[in-house]
Amino acid sequence: MLWKTGLIFLCWGLTSGELQDRQSGAAPAQRILDFGFDPSGVYDTVAYYEPGAIGILFNMMHAFLYVVQPNPFPEDLVIRVAKDKFGAIQSEYQKVSVIYYEIGFVVCTALGLLFTVLLPLVGLLFCLCRCCDNCGGEMHQRQRKNADCLRGLLTTLLLTTTFIITAGVLCAYAANQNLSSQLKSMRRLVKSNLKDLHTFANQTPAQIDYLISQYGKVKHHVLYDLENIGLLLGGRIHEELGKDVQPALNAALSMTGTMRDTKDALENVSLTLETLQEGTVKLQANLSLVRGSLSNALNDPVCTDVRSSEICHNIRSTLPRLEIAANYSSLPDVTNQLDKVNEVLKTDLSQIVEKGFTSFNDTPTLVKDQTRNIVEGVKVLLDDIGSNITTFNKLFLVHSSLTNFTKMISHTHSQIKDIYPQVDQMDFYRWICCITLCCMVVLILAFNFLGLLCGILGFDRHATPTTRGCVSNTGGNLLMAGVGFSFLFSWVLMGVITVLFFVGGNLEKLVCEPFQTRQLFKVLDTPNLVNSAWRNFIPGYLYNDPEMDLTAYSLYSNCKDNRGIYSALHLDKIFNISAFFNTSVYSKDVSRKFEGMKVDLRDIILLESEGKQNLISFTETGINEIDFAAYLKEVNKGVTRINLVDFARQLDAQADQLSKGTLQTSLKGHANTIRQIHIQQVIPLEQSMSTLNQSIRLLERTSSDLPVRVRDVLAAIDATQFLISHNATFVVNQETEKYKQTIIGYFKQYIDWIRTSLALEVATCKPLSNIVDTAEILGCSFLLDSMNTFWFGLGCSTLFLLPSIILSVKLAKFYRRMDTEDVYDDDIGNWN
Repeated sequence: MLWKTGLIFLCWGLTSGELQDRQSGAAPAQRILDFGFDPSGVYDTVAYYEPGAIGILFNMMHAFLYVVQPNPFPEDLVIRVAKDKFGAIQSEYQKVSVIYYEIGFVVCTALGLLFTVLLPLVGLLFCLCRCCDNCGGEMHQRQRKNADCLRGLLTTLLLTTTFIITAGVLCAYAANQNLSSQLKSMRRLVKSNLKDLHTFANQTPAQIDYLISQYGKVKHHVLYDLENIGLLLGGRIHEELGKDVQPALNAALSMTGTMRDTKDALENVSLTLETLQEGTVKLQANLSLVRGSLSNALNDPVCTDVRSSEICHNIRSTLPRLEIAANYSSLPDVTNQLDKVNEVLKTDLSQIVEKGFTSFNDTPTLVKDQTRNIVEGVKVLLDDIGSNITTFNKLFLVHSSLTNFTKMISHTHSQIKDIYPQVDQMDFYRWICCITLCCMVVLILAFNFLGLLCGILGFDRHATPTTRGCVSNTGGNLLMAGVGFSFLFSWVLMGVITVLFFVGGNLEKLVCEPFQTRQLFKVLDTPNLVNSAWRNFIPGYLYNDPEMDLTAYSLYSNCKDNRGIYSALHLDKIFNISAFFNTSVYSKDVSRKFEGMKVDLRDIILLESEGKQNLISFTETGINEIDFAAYLKEVNKGVTRINLVDFARQLDAQADQLSKGTLQTSLKGHANTIRQIHIQQVIPLEQSMSTLNQSIRLLERTSSDLPVRVRDVLAAIDATQFLISHNATFVVNQETEKYKQTIIGYFKQYIDWIRTSLALEVATCKPLSNIVDTAEILGCSFLLDSMNTFWFGLGCSTLFLLPSIILSVKLAKFYRRMDTEDVYDDDIGNWN
């Protein structure tokens, strides 16, 4: 129960840290808070085993077990047996299933037991038989022609058999030594696992403290936004209202430009009208003088000439057209309109509009001033939230609980180290026993090798069976000694091998292989396996809630992925951090603070009454009363009725047709005078007429839509003013909600970060899966694989002792000195 209590305290501590952190943060869309990374510990354990060269022997052993037992893991059968509390298998179906699954082991075990029982009996009968000079006991060898071939075959077969037995012994010896050497690695793995548990327990408080400390970052951002509520909230309100206000004020501001343009146009009309009136009078006078002078010149006697009279007549007929075309003296002046416009411009409308802009741009300041109390309330709430987080964390003494957990780990480590000498002693006894078994086979091998060596080296082909040498005879005797020891030891070896095979093979097939394929977890996670009323036993034991979706495989997998213990053990079902924040804090409290926020914008005046009156007065200046048609009519007439330049050119041409004389000279002089009049008087008048034309048309356009424009501007100003003063609540509420969500967003981001940290970073439970993996490595890879490989190698050697016995008995007849021999003629007397 101590581990269970420590785990619960650890969970409480983690939960308290998570709850506090979640209070404090979700990031607004505009800013993503960077909380950094938890100070995570580094775990040393590498729960992975690579057997190296001996892995080849392990694979051979596994292949043999697969041949013996190729059936899949009997998941259903194991579940039934487990639910029966491992009681007797009573149903016929269960018996048949067990026999079907164990048939390979049963057959091999039966053969092993038969070998163990029969071999001593066979050995006893063999000895009795030989004592009666039977079974090869008679010291007489019949010589045959194929004796050499038979001896060579038997020698080869026995030598091959002996090498196979040697390989089996070496395999068993290697497995035995591997187990002893791996037990030393066991200490390193156990120490590494316990060290990781220390790291897990020691690092968790620092991680929790880090989670809690990050609330300060959330508080900092919230305070920043509160201090700048004018810019953030007021700016948003200003931006939204500005979509309507800005166009209205810009339209009003544009009217100031229209006023100035109107004034300039009226001034241009007034000045150009005066200029044109004076200029046309002067031009008319000059044209009259030129016309009279030309008329007098045409009275020259030359004009009486038949040839010149027609030219003079033509010139005289064009003289009436030499006069001005437009009469500007009849056009009314615009002095009255100009005076009224000047009177309107005495009021600086642009300054009034700018004043409205300034008033509207003070929205952030108004918001800041009017929300001061709410800001202070939220600041107090921030301090309260921080206090609640700290208080909640102190409710669960996670530091002291983890200290106790650390002490428990240290105590466990001390207990484990205390049993190391006993483990070493037991391993030494095991090693001695295994070496003794190997030495039994090695003794037989020694007799075989020595017998073969002496027999082969001491054999003389020319010697008869009764005259064989001492070395050859010794070889035969050694082989028979090996046969004797084979009968003495093989049944003992086979008995031990059979027991180890049955136990080790079943453990490999029923425990180790299912663990590697994860089928064992399926059995453990079978509903109602441990307790008929429990769906899952882990949450049943830990939380008394067997319906919780927490299985052994999910716990192992999450810890294998180095996830946090909070998510691996589903602690949210007990310590619901999100529920704590949603119910205890903090978004609701913040929302409640902002619910009472009201922003009054009635102090904002977009356009004062003076500005409105100024616009109205502008429409009453009378520019629409100007007779634009009369002006345009005169302007379109031109300065003179005839183009003076063309007239002067024609006059020159006609003068050239006359004979040289006074008239010709006079006409050319008048042509030059007309050109001078055009340059000095007509061109300036044309420029003034162009200016007048442009100004009149501008005034005409302005007067045509001026009342409508002013009415639209005033309507827009009134509408936006009404919006700000009376209907801005929707915009204010909308932007306040966005601002509030930004504040709450910091808390939500903080909660999400804590949830992610607890799931992936805080108190990562890799040490728990490492303990399971280490147990599998120690039990299966170190112990079981080595022991299975031991009986596999020793069993191979023991089985080949049977052909070794037969071959040794057969071969010994060729090496031992016989008591009697066959007698042959001389030609075959030397046959062996």
